Amino acid sequence: MSATALLWLALGAGAGMELQVDLREAPRRLVHATMSIPARPGPLVLVYPKWIQGVHAPAGPLVDLAGLRVSAGGKPLPWTRDEVDLHAVRVEVPRGATRVEVALDLLSPRNSTPDLTTLRWSSVLVYPRGTRQDAYPVTASLLLPAGWAWGAALEAVAEEKGRVAFAPVSLETLADSPVLVGRHLRRIAIGPPSGPPHRVVLAAETEEGVEMPAAWKERFDRLVAEAQALFGGRHYRRYDFLVALSDGIDHFGLEHHQSSDNHLPEKFLRSPKAATGMGWLPAHEYVHSWNGKYRRPRGLVASDMQEPLRTSGLWIYEGLTHYLGFVLAARTGVYTDEEFRDVVATLAADVVSTKGREWRSLEDTATASAVLQSARSAWAAWRRTWLDYYKEGLLLWLEVDVAIRERSGGKRSLDDFCRAFFGGEGPPEVRPYEVADVAAALESVAPGDWKRFFAERVKAVAREAPLGGLERGGWRLGHAGKPGPWFSAREADAKLLDLRGSLGLLLGAEKGNLVDVVPGWPADRAGLAPGGQLVAVNGRRHGREVLADALEATPARGAIELLVEDAGFFRSFRVEYRGGPRYPALERDPSRPDLLAAIAAPRAAPR
Repeated sequence: MSATALLWLALGAGAGMELQVDLREAPRRLVHATMSIPARPGPLVLVYPKWIQGVHAPAGPLVDLAGLRVSAGGKPLPWTRDEVDLHAVRVEVPRGATRVEVALDLLSPRNSTPDLTTLRWSSVLVYPRGTRQDAYPVTASLLLPAGWAWGAALEAVAEEKGRVAFAPVSLETLADSPVLVGRHLRRIAIGPPSGPPHRVVLAAETEEGVEMPAAWKERFDRLVAEAQALFGGRHYRRYDFLVALSDGIDHFGLEHHQSSDNHLPEKFLRSPKAATGMGWLPAHEYVHSWNGKYRRPRGLVASDMQEPLRTSGLWIYEGLTHYLGFVLAARTGVYTDEEFRDVVATLAADVVSTKGREWRSLEDTATASAVLQSARSAWAAWRRTWLDYYKEGLLLWLEVDVAIRERSGGKRSLDDFCRAFFGGEGPPEVRPYEVADVAAALESVAPGDWKRFFAERVKAVAREAPLGGLERGGWRLGHAGKPGPWFSAREADAKLLDLRGSLGLLLGAEKGNLVDVVPGWPADRAGLAPGGQLVAVNGRRHGREVLADALEATPARGAIELLVEDAGFFRSFRVEYRGGPRYPALERDPSRPDLLAAIAAPRAAPR
């Protein structure tokens, strides 16, 4: 029995919260919740979760909270919102009351369609201010729409007539355990028969959508094995890959200790292009069970969801995970060697075009993550974005991997660091660390001044992109006349036309809207700015093929004429450029060993 369950029994059933979430109107994008909360007579402050782990920002959907009602003993209690902390409401608990009842509604939950939804418990509850979330028991239950099924890492103790009751857990564990529900849902066992159980829980818009092709079953099997080979141990009792397949939701992932929330295109399991573009996501979120959930930067450890997170360590939390996620995707066969190289080339080119590196350090993109997540795309290349600690972080940790291999004469790699720092077996827990702890662990694997290494690449402002690991790994960043497979798939998923490698321009693929302009590159020198819409190219109405033909002609013409509509006015721009189509590609350096191939090679023994 878990420590939280023992605490629950010791304190008695009246000590914690009882929470029931009604999803029967989820197809209408309405969620209802009721809770019974222990209270004492007198003032009580109830708070709505604000800082959400994994999101790294005060992202609790407060604006979508409605129908808030508080009562005690069946009598309504008036409440007043705190004028400073808008996530808090104040009530006066009457004499003789030992609990208050709260009801609320969540409007238009972000990840919901008429056929499936993902429930984040933190979006449908309030709790007393000052509550320590790892020691506050919650008994939760769900009411499901007729015929719907569910999947989660939580333990169900009863299930009858559309109601699911879960074993009591701490508020922290509940908030870290989303539930995927859907009209069409299937649970699939993966991984080895020994050890903790692993499942993929699929929900889709159709019954056909929850059929797992054999190739993907094998990839998930291999992912579990390759992660074990990488880390040498696990810190969960079970693990569920929650996979929502729909084009009616945002496509993204969110990590949890014993599960991951993966929102992917409807045809992800059957479309090679969709699988190429986002095939890395399940591996990325799985890595977070070790890096982010088990080991976590100290600034990202909080006792309460109201406590602000200090996010400066995200270049480790997310940057290292981004690197390892792509490495595992390659080791499990999601990516071929060519596709893996195209991933590295594409992300390296992104970093090269990020001119904001001239004034803002990598660490500052992490520290300011909560602000940058809400930034507009206009002038992102000069502002820098919260995605930079993912992309540049990948290059940074590639360089660490290559450096370890060099210093050890090929006998050691980043895998050895991962086993030393994240490995071992045990129950779910959080072990905080500082950057100095990471440097010390690297020192034990491959002696060197790792503190200085990180200071120069993370804290300092540097104009040049960190391509040292790529180059010492046997490859150079070059360009090709055609986009690579991962570049093309990413473009398609984002609905963008990425010409940053040639004109320094990022366009919307459908309407030709100017999304971003790279400072100092041809489009910028011509005076173009984000916000307008491309109307014509060399005197012809804009279209993807027209623009492609114009790029092909630039070596002879020396320029492209662009007609842009902005705020109802039309302006013509002459973009001086002779380079033709240019897309990122890696070029082999035969004077050095091919370490990218070594990094992507499988580690686990075949089943």
